[in-house]
Amino acid sequence: MSFGLNGVSYLMLSVFVISALGYMLGRITIRGISLGTAGVFIIALMSGAMFGEYLAAQFVIVDVSYASQTLKIIENLGLIFFVTSVGFIAGPNFFKNLNVNFKSYALLGIVIIAAGGLSAIGCIQAGRILESHNVLFDTKELTAIIAGLFSGALTSTPAFSAIKETVAAPYQDAVTVGYGIAYLFGVIGVVLFVQLIPKIEHADMEEEKKKITLVDVGMGKKYDGKLIQMDSYGFMPFAAAAVAGVLIGALKFFHFFSLTTTGGTLLIALLLGHLGHIGPVDMMPSKKVLETFRELGLMCFLIGAGFAGGMSFVKFFKAVYFLYGIVMTVVPMFAGYITAKYLLKMGLFNSLGSITGGMTSTPALGTLIHVVGTDDIASAYAATYPIALIAVVIVSQLIVIFF
Repeated sequence: MSFGLNGVSYLMLSVFVISALGYMLGRITIRGISLGTAGVFIIALMSGAMFGEYLAAQFVIVDVSYASQTLKIIENLGLIFFVTSVGFIAGPNFFKNLNVNFKSYALLGIVIIAAGGLSAIGCIQAGRILESHNVLFDTKELTAIIAGLFSGALTSTPAFSAIKETVAAPYQDAVTVGYGIAYLFGVIGVVLFVQLIPKIEHADMEEEKKKITLVDVGMGKKYDGKLIQMDSYGFMPFAAAAVAGVLIGALKFFHFFSLTTTGGTLLIALLLGHLGHIGPVDMMPSKKVLETFRELGLMCFLIGAGFAGGMSFVKFFKAVYFLYGIVMTVVPMFAGYITAKYLLKMGLFNSLGSITGGMTSTPALGTLIHVVGTDDIASAYAATYPIALIAVVIVSQLIVIFF
C-alpha cells in the first residue's frame, strides 16, 4: 500500500498539519501567557525551514516549482479575510471616537507608534554602521528585516502584510524572518510590562480602579426602516469591501506610495463598518462571520508567510536582530508610559490600557483585565487601538520607502 500524493495534495496536507499543530502550541499557557494564533506562525516558520525544499520538489510542473506561488495565494487570500474583518469590527468605534473626548488616547497611540518607528530607523542606521566593512552588504535586505522586526515587536499583522507588499519580491522572506524573530518578545514583553508596572509603583489597586475613565465607543449610525440583507451572513458586503479595497490599494499616489491591499481593504471596511448600511442595504456582516473570517484569514496568512519565510530563515538570521526586536518593543512602551503619566496625567490603568491598544497587543489586554479585575479597562484599549492600527501600517510603509 502506498500514498498517491501529488504536489497539491502535499501542500494542502501541510496547511492543515501546520494549523493543527500551531493551535496546539498556541493553547499552551505558562503563567497566563500563551501564543494563541501566533503558534501557527511559529510552526509554519519551523516547517518551512525543515521541509520547505522537499515540498517545493514535490510541486513541480514542467520543470517549474509552483509551491511558492501557491503559498502566496494562500497568504494573500488570508490577508484579505483578516484585514477586511478587522476593519469591519473596528469601524463602528473608530469614527465614533473621533467625535468624543479621546484626544489623549489618540495622542498616546501616535506617540507609541512614532517611538517604535524611530527605534526602527535607529536600528537600521546601527546595522549599516556594523556592516559598513562588508562589501557584500545589502542595505535593502537590512531595511526589510528591520521593518519586519518593527511589525513583530508591535505584534501587528496588518503592518507585517503592508511591509511585505511594499518591499521588492526578493526581500519579502527577509520581512517574514524579522517578524518571526521579534514577535515572541513583542507578545511577552507587553504582557510582563502591564503586570510589573503596578508592582513597581506599589499601586493602590482599588484607588486606581476608581480613576478608570470609560470612553464612549457606541455603535454607528442607525437606519429607521428595515434594512435589506443580500444574504443572511453578510458575505456580499464583505466581498464588496474586499473588491473595493483591493482596487483602491492598487492606486499609486505621487508615483511611489500606495495603500496596498492591506490599507485599501482596511479603509473600505472601516468606512462600511461605521456606516452600517448604504441606503436601505445592510452593509454589515454578522459578528460571527467577521470573527470566523478574521481567525481563518490570520491562520492562512501566517501559514503562507511563515512557511515561505522559514525556507529562508537560516539565510537571513542574525543574533543581533533579537536585540533590535527588544529595543523596538521596550522603547515604545516606556515612551507611551512616560507620556501618559507626566504629560497627559492619566490614571495608571487608563495608561496601561491605552498602551496595550497602542502596542496592538490583545494578549496584554487580556492579562491587564485579569490584573485589574474589570473589563472597564478595555475601553482605553478600544479608544487607542484603531489609531495605532492605522498609524503602524503607514509608518511601516514609510520606513521601507525612505530608508
